[in-house]
Amino acid sequence: MAILNILTFPDPKLRTIAKPIDSVTPQVSGWIDDMLETMYDAPGIGLAATQVNIHKQLIVIDISEDKNDPLVIINPKVTVLPDAVPNAYDEGCLSVPGFYESVERPSQILLQALDRDGKPYEQECEGLLATCVQHEIDHLNGKLFVDYLSKLKRNNIRGKLLKEQREKA
Repeated sequence: MAILNILTFPDPKLRTIAKPIDSVTPQVSGWIDDMLETMYDAPGIGLAATQVNIHKQLIVIDISEDKNDPLVIINPKVTVLPDAVPNAYDEGCLSVPGFYESVERPSQILLQALDRDGKPYEQECEGLLATCVQHEIDHLNGKLFVDYLSKLKRNNIRGKLLKEQREKA
């Protein structure tokens, strides 16, 4: 296993649309293990393959207190449940380090995906898990949580991150 490099906003590779995974190969299994290790090390609660420059529809999430309940999501599809109401969470992102902003998303969704063995499953998600799933699926579609913010806020965050990146270089 390996810790992967996490792309940072405004890297244009974060805007790449991820392609479906045809089958769970040893390479895909390796990506899953590396992504989990990277997410736990960061530390974060979710990571999309796009964030580590793998442009496939693959997500790992673990919102458990003890970080011992990983969820692997391959080729996700989401349906907003009929009783869902808008719910706002202060979202952060491993690709937008140090920034948290309130984003409103549906509170309840039905997730359909493949697990780490390539078997289909469905899971109703609500609260933080629903938010996290939607946030990570956005990454697979080339979207970041900063896209939900005003242009002024987004540009301010972009400028600060670019300055930090220049100072580190």
